[in-house]
Formats: sequence, structure tokens, C-alpha cells
Amino acid sequence: MKRIFCFLFCLLFSINIFAQRTVIYCGKLVVPQTLEVRDEMSILIEGNKIIDIQKGYFIASAGDRVIDLKSKTVMPGLIDCHVHITSETKKGNNVEGFTLNPADIAFESLKYANITLMSGFTTIRDLGGNGVNISMRNAINRGSVIGPRIYTAGKSIATTGGHADPTNSLRKDLMGNPGPVEGVINGADEAYQAVRQRYKEGSDLIKITATGGVLSQAKDGANAQFTIEEVRAIVAAAKDYGFKVAAHAHGAEGIKRAIRGGVNSIEHGTFMDDEALQLMKQFGTYLVPTIIAGKSTADSAKIQGYYTSIVTPKALATGPLIQAAFGRAYKAGVKIAFGTDAGVFAHGKNWREFVYMTEAGMPILECIRAATVNAADLLGVSSTLGTIEKGKFADIIAVDGDPTKDINAMGKVKFVMKDGVVYKND
Repeated sequence: MKRIFCFLFCLLFSINIFAQRTVIYCGKLVVPQTLEVRDEMSILIEGNKIIDIQKGYFIASAGDRVIDLKSKTVMPGLIDCHVHITSETKKGNNVEGFTLNPADIAFESLKYANITLMSGFTTIRDLGGNGVNISMRNAINRGSVIGPRIYTAGKSIATTGGHADPTNSLRKDLMGNPGPVEGVINGADEAYQAVRQRYKEGSDLIKITATGGVLSQAKDGANAQFTIEEVRAIVAAAKDYGFKVAAHAHGAEGIKRAIRGGVNSIEHGTFMDDEALQLMKQFGTYLVPTIIAGKSTADSAKIQGYYTSIVTPKALATGPLIQAAFGRAYKAGVKIAFGTDAGVFAHGKNWREFVYMTEAGMPILECIRAATVNAADLLGVSSTLGTIEKGKFADIIAVDGDPTKDINAMGKVKFVMKDGVVYKND
């Protein structure tokens, strides 16, 4: 009898907890899908789902939890489509691969994940790390640690000597010949093997380094590094496993090979030419611009000893060009998804990308759409994320002020809800 009583008590308690609704009163509500800002709105939430949005301030029922954001601007949780959640720039950090254990990296990453979420980014696309990123995603999903919802590429895929070859610049006896298991491929067969390895390890998507890069220990930051046959093989294998493909790409030729090969997004796009812009429109390829990364690396390169001698000139030459490339792409009608390359600069400053996007000509409401509606589309999660609509996950943030009048309001996040759970309410 005592067991039955305890069971019934627990059952009734659980029903009461999960039946409680949350009512959020919004002074202003950004509706990114229609580029509107609506005044005096209410959002009703049950569990982790939005169940209704109403004009005016809904009269709460007894037992409802009420969150008063009447003095704030409310919008969907932001999505950053280009983050490196397990690392952060610092002077001379190219030696960390020899000094840090995976556990060291994991503990540091907890800080990066927390500050990212508290900055209003409830979802991120992690584009390459050292295996800790997959474990971080799993720990967040289990509720063991606090952080944004993560979709991760695991280990990026490169060619020998390419931007994501982990043995670049090592002495010959350490350099070896990493293969597809380590994300280094040559030829279509190895491309298939590398994608399948990412699937085995638990990645959510694939990232390739279609051109050289700024921060790798290699001379060229823009040369094409995959044949089009290799790109096509990666994309074909990715489709078999339900993966989308992101392509790091600075140089025009590598960008065009990646687009023709069928990738879903171009990251950076620094030296894209008119043909590349037309191909992006033709294929419906997204650009993820990462303007802040270009500006930050160029600034850091001016500090003596911040980067190695092979990286410094690339950072100085490439970084300042990304904003102008984004402006050209936006004016040409290329699809834009928000992304920052956080980790290349300090985590938590992701919001500065909005400032640089508006400087290049994109209105703030379109920038917010790029970080919500478009980003969700690129991730393939539009049915659950990206807007505040009935049936979607309750990912909701609020900022002080009105970003349509002062872009710096995007850096004043006062409220963060992810999956119906309040993580910040200042």
C-alpha cells in the first residue's frame, strides 16, 4: 500500500510540474520570417514547446509561470553557423597540441560553451575540432553541462598538407602520413572512407577545407586543395549518411569547385569572383561570412609574436577583405547564414558580427533572419528552430533596447531560454 501511495504521489507531482505553462510578456517581438517587430505580444510555452503566440498581454491562469519582458526586445534564440567550441585564440597557442590533454581541452571548453549560450546563441554549428566537440555535444544533450545546442562536424576533412592536415609544420619523423581516419584524404575512395569515419565517430555534418586557410601552418591561404572529383565524392558519401557539407574556402577556384561539387555552404568566401557569386545563386549555396574572424585575425597579426611567421602575412592580407566580399554577395542576392568563426576570436563576442554585417549594407532585421530562419534552414532544422511559432522548441532570448535603432543592443542579452529552460534572466 505504501508503495502504491508513493507511486501515485510521484505521478501526480510529475503531472503538475510538466503541466505548468510559462507565459512570456514581450515589449517588442522580432518576427524574422516577415522582417517585422511587433509590440506587446505574449508567448505561451508548455514543457519545451511553444504552444501559442498572442497579440497583447495574455491573462495568465493560476499556476502559470509569468516572465515579464515588457521592457525588452524578444527574438528567437540565435544560431551561429561557424564556431570552434573547443578552442580559443591566444598568443603562441600553436604548441597546445603538444601540451594539452583531451581532458584539459574539455574543461576549458565548458567555459566557452557557457559564455556562448549566455550571449544568446542557443544553437551552434561546430566546424571542426579534436573529438572533444562530439563529447561536448553529448554532455550538453544529457544535461550534464550547460551550453548551446551543438551540431558538430567532428574532425574537418583535408587533403595532404591542406588547411586541416593536423601534421602541417611538424618535423618529418612526427609528420607521418595521416589518412582518412584522421581526416586527410587523396582521391575519391579515401573521401568516402573519411566521411564514413565521421559517421562512425558521431558527427552531425561534414566540413571540408576546400582551400588553404589563414591560421594553418602552411604557406598559401587561398589555393584550391581538392579536385572537383574529390568534392563530389565527399558530397555523394555525405548524402548517403544524411550529412550536409560545409566548405571552408577563401580562394575563387576552390570556392567554385566546392559549389559545383554540391556543398551546402561556403565559409568565408574571401576572394570570390563574379562567377562564384553566380554559381552560388544558381546552386542555392549559402555563404557564411565570418567577418569578425577576418577583422580579429588581422588585428592579432599586428601583435609581435601572436602568430607564427608563416601565419602572420596571411592574416594581414586576408582578414581585411572578408567584409567587402560579404557586401558583394549580399548585394548579388546570395543566401546568407550567420556565422562568426568564434574561437578564432574570444567566445561571447559573436554578436559583433551583426555590427559588421550592417556596416556592409545588410539591414539588422535581415541580419537577425540570417541568424535564425536562414541558419535553421542551413542546418536542416527549420521545423523545430529559427522562429517563435507554435510547435517549435522554446528557444527565446531578449535584449535591452531596440536593435533596429541601436545595433549594440545585440550585445546586451538579458534573457536566455533554451528548450524551455531559463538559463539567464537579468
